Amino acid sequence: MTTVGFIGSGHIGGTVARLAVAAGYDVVLSNSRGPETLKDLVDEIGPKARAATAAEAAEAGDLVVVSVPLKAYQAAPVEPLAGKTVIDTNNYYPQRDGQVAALDDGSTTSSELLQQHLPTSHVVKLFNNIFWGALRDLPRPSGAPDRSALAIAGDDADAKAQVTAFLDAIGYDTVDAGPLAEGWRYQPDTPAYGAAYANGSLDNPVPGDAETVRKLLAEATR
Repeated sequence: MTTVGFIGSGHIGGTVARLAVAAGYDVVLSNSRGPETLKDLVDEIGPKARAATAAEAAEAGDLVVVSVPLKAYQAAPVEPLAGKTVIDTNNYYPQRDGQVAALDDGSTTSSELLQQHLPTSHVVKLFNNIFWGALRDLPRPSGAPDRSALAIAGDDADAKAQVTAFLDAIGYDTVDAGPLAEGWRYQPDTPAYGAAYANGSLDNPVPGDAETVRKLLAEATR
């Protein structure tokens, strides 16, 4: 894997893109406003980054990150993502996205909605429960005693292995939360949502190791 595509290049998408380039990947960035609006970000990241349309970013990526508001998830192009591993960073915020009955009653999860939209892709939920500043500041080399872990959920073992390798490359360990349906365990208003890395403050992130993340996932209730 050499190229990571981004559908959505805001705080989380842009931060992951910077980490990916630092780890040696090429990145192809896109957003809803057009490639020309990403010039400053591309210039900042450097020659391993370029801007494109969402369809072009999806086509170019060996791995693709979808980082858009829930209300826009259907903008992810289906055909260019066929057969690919897709990282979903999304969260459901009703005040932003409007009410979604199937999410309100717990019959599905936000990442399962994206998986339904992308039936031939392999969706893995990741990056949704860490503040972008913490994500930027907490990467550590493999084996470091203060290395943080991030939770993933997905239904395809190979896709999760691919994402685990990517996380290791950008400075994080992985905790497998199980199938995509278990992604609710680190959605908003759960113990694992932000708390492992915040220590009560978004400005001073603290490492959250795998044991801490597993404990918080287990504490989640519906």
